[in-house]
Amino acid sequence: MTAVPDFAVRRFQSAAAHYCAGRAPYPAGLIARTAELLKLDRRDRIMDLGCGPAQLAIAFAPFCVDVLALDPEPAMLALARQASLDVPNVRVVQGGSEDLGPELGNFRAVMIGRAFHWMDRRETLRRFESLIQPDGAVVLFGDEAPMVPENAWLRKYKAVLQRYSADDEDRRRRQSDAFAPHVSLLLDSAFNCLERISVIAMRQSNLDGLIARALSHSSTSRARLGPLADELVEELRAQAPMWSPSGLFTEVLTSSALIARRSPRS
Repeated sequence: MTAVPDFAVRRFQSAAAHYCAGRAPYPAGLIARTAELLKLDRRDRIMDLGCGPAQLAIAFAPFCVDVLALDPEPAMLALARQASLDVPNVRVVQGGSEDLGPELGNFRAVMIGRAFHWMDRRETLRRFESLIQPDGAVVLFGDEAPMVPENAWLRKYKAVLQRYSADDEDRRRRQSDAFAPHVSLLLDSAFNCLERISVIAMRQSNLDGLIARALSHSSTSRARLGPLADELVEELRAQAPMWSPSGLFTEVLTSSALIARRSPRS
């Protein structure tokens, strides 16, 4: 099975410190609705795979008896352990999709937030077949910015990041036609009963938040850009006042959960 490449892990070593400040949290309403649809209760175990700073693990902890949070990057795990200190039913362990095996036990659901594209997705789904209960699910979380007037500045922000990440071969591979969409792979797996739920909300960021967001992405992390990261930061500081003179950046975000249940015939 293909593991997360070492170069990718190193990128997230530098990105970890900026992740919580730069990335939008998953809305509480989306978490609650997902738990409701899955009929989670305090007898269930779940996994947060590629947990990062354990945002999903902590969010779902009130709905189940135990959460196993896995991530290959030690810097992310340090954040996850710190964040979950007061959440006794979250267990943070170093590991990735290549470490999935029967010794982990069974789970009602596996949650994956913004990390599935780093995995050998077909093999990961195959391994889930023996780990996830018959009535369980794989749930992929993500977000996107719809084409609304409030997000006009965001397109300019992304254009800056695009210039600094244009030579990222891994990013180019994931954006190519050869990289199958998650939905296609799920439909071709045992977890092919799909349902997507979304929450649309407005949020505000300041300039520091935008810089943290840029540095939290693997393609524009300090580990990948090196000295160019400082140039990126300076360019954002120079351009951002033209996008919003007030220094506050309002955006509309669609946060989604793609729930993939096991096919009845599997």
